[in-house]
Amino acid sequence: MSSVEVAPAADLEGPGPGRGLTAAVTMLATVVAVVSGLTGALMAAVSLSGHVFGAWASPEPLSPGLIGAAMLGVAPGLLMVGRARVWEEVRTLVLPTAVVLLGLLAVSLLNAGQLQVVRGGSVFLVMFSLGWIAVLGLLALLALGCLARQYLEPARPPAPPVVPLPAWSKPFMAVLGSGWFGIGAGLLAVPGFWAALVPWHVDRPDAQALGVWGIALGVGVLGALAEDDLTRLRPALTALPGVALAVALVLGVRGSAVHWSSGPGLCLITLVGGLLAAGLIGQWLLSRRASPQV
Repeated sequence: MSSVEVAPAADLEGPGPGRGLTAAVTMLATVVAVVSGLTGALMAAVSLSGHVFGAWASPEPLSPGLIGAAMLGVAPGLLMVGRARVWEEVRTLVLPTAVVLLGLLAVSLLNAGQLQVVRGGSVFLVMFSLGWIAVLGLLALLALGCLARQYLEPARPPAPPVVPLPAWSKPFMAVLGSGWFGIGAGLLAVPGFWAALVPWHVDRPDAQALGVWGIALGVGVLGALAEDDLTRLRPALTALPGVALAVALVLGVRGSAVHWSSGPGLCLITLVGGLLAAGLIGQWLLSRRASPQV
């Protein structure tokens, strides 16, 4: 009597829920994490020492330092992308990362006249400016290709939420995400007006670059609200406090340049504090639900 092999139950049920995460997205996140971490650490460290260091000539060290701090802070979250199984677990971090890559490239090209390689200066700054454009351009193209490849993966209905966001947190997340997105969009689209509302001295490329980061943070927070599942937000929950703490360090050291008592200064404190609170509270809630019940 011939034996008949029975397929495992998982095979009979077909693929699991969600859209499978491609190797291309994992590799992109790892490369961006390494480049962003090293470049951001350099920019932030030079800013902390009181010197201007960036791809373009900034009026003071604070703005390039904050851009570097954000790049450094997001790197740990990007390194976690490789642990995910499906796209839904990383898209709240990968999509904002693509926004940053494309946005900073666009800002650099639109303000090409301000680049160190055009204005001239020390050899190191000129070479950094050239490398900034070359690496950003390459990473932006890779991001577009990787996202296109990701969305060619078969789409299946995602799994139902395992740890939904608490109801009390949703208005907070909506205000926080809208605040970052709105301010970022204003700085990017109308820098001549919105730059005057920044509580320190910025020029057009500084304002637009900070606006790109504001939009990306807004997209990430609002995306987390739309996901409504803490188990899909692990990389983003790592990146949020990382960005907040790195930015707070630069602001603390270079705080003499900031008009803290102004309305924009108080708004800045609230927005950065909101990122830190969202990330830490989200991780705490997720760890509570994941802890075994005794």
